[in-house]
Amino acid sequence: MLVNNASAVPRLGIEAYEWWSEALHGVSDQGPGVHFGGAFPGATSFPLVITTAASFNASLWRQIGQVVSDEGRAMYNGGAAGLTYWSPNINVLRDPRWGRAEETPGEDPFVVGQFAVNYVKGLQSITQRKHLKVAACCKHYTAYDLDNWNGIDRFHFNAQVSEQDLEETFNVPFKACVEEGHVASIMCSYNQVNGKPSCADPNLRNIIRGQWHLNGYIVSDCDSVDVLYNDQHYTKTPEDAAALTIKSGLDLDCGYFLALHTGAAVQAGKLSEADVNLALTNLLTVQMRLGLFDGDPSTQTYGQLGPADVCSLAHQRLALEAAQQGIVLLKNLGKSLPLSTSLHRTVAVIGPNSDATLTMIGNYHGVPCAYTSPLQGISKYAKTVHQPGCFDGVFCNDNQFFESAEVAARHSDATILVMGHNQSIETESLDRTSLLLPGRQEELISRVAQSSKGPTILVLMSGGAIDVSFANKNPRISAILWAGFPGEVGGQAIADILFGTINPGGKLPMTWYPNSYLAKVPMTNMAMRANPSTGYPGRTHRFYKGPVVFPFGFGLSYTKFVHSVIEAPTTISIPISNFRALKNSTLQSNTIPITHVNCVKLSLGVHVEVQNTGSVDGSHTVLLFSTSPKGKETPIKQLVGFEKVHMAVGSYKHVKIDVDVCKHLSIVDEHGIRRVSLGKHTLHIGNLKHSISLQAS
Repeated sequence: MLVNNASAVPRLGIEAYEWWSEALHGVSDQGPGVHFGGAFPGATSFPLVITTAASFNASLWRQIGQVVSDEGRAMYNGGAAGLTYWSPNINVLRDPRWGRAEETPGEDPFVVGQFAVNYVKGLQSITQRKHLKVAACCKHYTAYDLDNWNGIDRFHFNAQVSEQDLEETFNVPFKACVEEGHVASIMCSYNQVNGKPSCADPNLRNIIRGQWHLNGYIVSDCDSVDVLYNDQHYTKTPEDAAALTIKSGLDLDCGYFLALHTGAAVQAGKLSEADVNLALTNLLTVQMRLGLFDGDPSTQTYGQLGPADVCSLAHQRLALEAAQQGIVLLKNLGKSLPLSTSLHRTVAVIGPNSDATLTMIGNYHGVPCAYTSPLQGISKYAKTVHQPGCFDGVFCNDNQFFESAEVAARHSDATILVMGHNQSIETESLDRTSLLLPGRQEELISRVAQSSKGPTILVLMSGGAIDVSFANKNPRISAILWAGFPGEVGGQAIADILFGTINPGGKLPMTWYPNSYLAKVPMTNMAMRANPSTGYPGRTHRFYKGPVVFPFGFGLSYTKFVHSVIEAPTTISIPISNFRALKNSTLQSNTIPITHVNCVKLSLGVHVEVQNTGSVDGSHTVLLFSTSPKGKETPIKQLVGFEKVHMAVGSYKHVKIDVDVCKHLSIVDEHGIRRVSLGKHTLHIGNLKHSISLQAS
């Protein structure tokens, strides 16, 4: 019962149960717990997480979670799925090469944490009696973001991570997921962290369950226990591996290892029955909260959900809305977008992803309800001339179709190039070695742009960032859209934005670096901060000071928004809770450990007025950044709040963003201790700045 395909115990009325199901962006059959067919031929496939994160819309994230869990429960009621979903992936996107970038909410730990909280709350929909609709799982704890790079794989990688970076970056989303999202499960990762396999780290018990108070179970990534014994050779015997992981806090093994060796570990005296009982208690408690022992599913809280609740029109509309909100406009030269149905009647649609279907749903997918490719979406607005451009898909190593693409562009009113990646370029177990477009894609884009009679628009599908500096600088390329992997109706969303039915409002959830960045940054270097003495430039918008292709938070609109701060404090008094302890501790650069601060209700409200001064309605995200008083530990800036608003032309919106001083205005020292910096903090909203002085009281 300590493995994913848990055995039945007939004498206790316990049926066999498959714990492993996936729901990263819709109910998925990537795990053995879900089966499509019969009454459930498919499920709604939302955009990949990186695209959904670009919406910066927390209520959307929660709504998607609610829909996915409705469909999961409906399939469970029909015998086609389980109730324990090992999603979401909340690892911070530290390196742009990581093949699993598409699965994550981006590079900012605050954003990743807020995605985790909202998606998990939507999935679990915990009732007042603490019943779960489904049980979510935040993965992969911790400092996990290297799959297979330069001969180093995730099964053998030992991530050397400072206490500072663990506290300030890698563990932030997991803490939020447990403490605020009340997730039912955490998954530990394959890699080692500072010499300890993640699934044999006592912090599973000491931090996740002890400090953060996880109410649920801890599961290994699949075969992680086997990996730490057979690949990492961390223990002498398999019984030692079973005993060590369970004592460290592991409850469930995705794999067979604990089924084979736990009994022998108990018999050898290396593990007690009490340790096993604790693991079983954590597992059975979650099953009880899910109602697995409450009889006929149709009589339970969610028993009314059935086939009509899967792939409903409302769910498919939400998938379209999510894609529309997540697509980011990166360039719009001379307001070439939106296209006009009267001026651009014939459109050349070119590129290896121009008629994409499976590519749009990325990895950890299920069977979608239906597809709308970019070609199909654009065809609803204009007559299309289609050319694949690349003979061998996204690899684009052959130019034999280039001339046909140029001819199509020369005789069309506008040209849309749909380029980028698919799962053969970036995915689990496949990290990238370059940020440039694959093969001869750049050549195709440039040749077509030179030939095009009308505006040339470049649409990119990818999980990670791409260095498209050439296209950004080329005046023949009028506009650039990034669609990520936009889900089952992504082609419709792309077309709606191209022709102005929807005004783009997405913002990049990660920095787009130039390809030259990679030569300075080995994937194995986990440090977030720059090191000028070695030329190491640092990572993410919080610490990297070098050139970028597009910055974190960037995204254009067809309209214009202006901000003004209408109310925010200028001084905050920091109440000291333990003067004696503080007196005996060393103040570092005028900072106070938050353990000495009364953090309860120590928050501030920043009131911002937003006006749409442009000519079309649109959605806008207010991003609130903070810069702390200068010190060696201080990030360049950090995101402390965001809010999405939809605004009609000429309208005003009052936006209030609450900032928790101890969480969001603190820094972390080299020992991993979080501290509040006294002195002048600067808040940034667009081009506006507002100063707040933090003073001890």
